[in-house]
Amino acid sequence: MNSRRTWAAIAIVGILSVIFGYFIFKDSQTAMNMKGVPPLETSSLGSQATAIFRLNLPDPDGKAQAMEQWRGKILVVNYWATWCPPCREEMPGFSRLQEQFGAKGVQFVGISIDTAGKVIEFQKQTPVSYPLLIGDSGAIDSSVALGNSRQALPFTAVIDRQGMVAAIKLGRYAEADLERQLVELISR
Repeated sequence: MNSRRTWAAIAIVGILSVIFGYFIFKDSQTAMNMKGVPPLETSSLGSQATAIFRLNLPDPDGKAQAMEQWRGKILVVNYWATWCPPCREEMPGFSRLQEQFGAKGVQFVGISIDTAGKVIEFQKQTPVSYPLLIGDSGAIDSSVALGNSRQALPFTAVIDRQGMVAAIKLGRYAEADLERQLVELISR
């Protein structure tokens, strides 16, 4: 009799687990887009990008750089890492756009989630025309405040001259798409 109760309890727990698991899976599927990735939070669009301007991060040489120095510019902040292939792929395009639009008040800044040594080695192989900074936990938090709720890479935020989040992109940012965004912001 005891073993029947034990088996009955195990069967009930198993059935409840299957039912519970189904509803969790169903809810997670509902929240996913067509590629199986949960949609990016866009609630930060149009909000103040205050967290980014509070950052004071070292460059690869160890010199502190205040993000505040770029307030008033169209700021393209790219969170990346040397071990991230899509991050590395988009950086030459970002360099071209920095050269093309820098004189018009656009400033790209790369915030690496890496060590200074790895960033220095990367710059030797792939020079970029904009500052690269070394991120810390505050940098990760600032990416979340900008809309990167999954804390994934690459993540790019475009901030307008008034310090408002104009665009965010999780994943590789196509050069042509970003160029259109910048042209629009420059013309405002």
